[in-house]
Parts: sequence; C-alpha cells; structure tokens
Amino acid sequence: MLDVIGSKDKVPAYIEKVKAGQFKLMGFGHRIYKNYDPRANIIKWAADKVFEVTGRNPKLEIALELERIALEDEYFVKRKLYPNVDFYSGIMYQAMGFNPEIFTVLFAIPRTVGWLAQWQELLEDPEQKIARPAPDLYGPHGADFVPIEKRGVPAASGTA
Repeated sequence: MLDVIGSKDKVPAYIEKVKAGQFKLMGFGHRIYKNYDPRANIIKWAADKVFEVTGRNPKLEIALELERIALEDEYFVKRKLYPNVDFYSGIMYQAMGFNPEIFTVLFAIPRTVGWLAQWQELLEDPEQKIARPAPDLYGPHGADFVPIEKRGVPAASGTA
C-alpha cells in the first residue's frame, strides 16, 4: 500500500480513494480492538529502535501521515479504524532487509506463541473433551459434487 501511495504528498488523494471504496486502508482496524491497538504503540516504538540502526525508512513518512489523517478524519474515527500491530511491523521488517513477499510468514511467527498457548490450554483442561474450529466455510455455496473420475483430475496412484 505504501508503495502504491508513493510519497507523503499523495496520501490525501489515496485517503479519498479509500473513502470512495476504490482501495482498502491496510494495517488499520482490528476485530477485537475498537480503539487504538495497544500493540501498535509497542511495535511503533520497536520500529523507531530499528530505524536507529538501519536508517529511517522513507515509507515511514507516508505511514505517519496515513496514521495522522486516520486518527483525525471522521470517516475513520466513526468506523474505529486505527493502526493495528501489522501497520508498523511491515515497515520495520522491510528496513531489516525482508522482502514484502515474506511478510505474511513474519506476521504469523509471533502469533504462533498464542496459538500454541491456546492449544496447550485445550490439552490441559480436564473439562475440554474436544476442540473444534468454527464451522465457517469459504468458497462457492451450493456447488454440485462431481466424482473425482469426472473432474479431469488424475486419480491418486496410492504410492508416494
């Protein structure tokens, strides 16, 4: 998103396109935090520490302007769209030499601690007999079942 915007002076035009529904404001909003994500303050502080070593990432100026506008603009305030933890971490990861293509993996790595903690709680809770994921299915609904031999997909040979 910051690459698309390009420079700080182009932020207002991008914001107008977000309001018009032409773009999404990435790194803003969270389904749990309905105000400023407290983790965002910590990661913003950590990003400043990284920039002391790597030099200030030029994209930071764009990010700071986006944040300033989003925190003041009624459109974003009304929708409770505040920077989340991933907003500044991407800029920090890039300053550390990671390519944006790997960001999804980098965003997931710290979350594994929470996922493992939740799994451990499920294992250790004597009242918990089974854990089931939410039955939220994605994809086309009402699709007809087509047997594998009629799909044009080679059948598995049974050998690895």
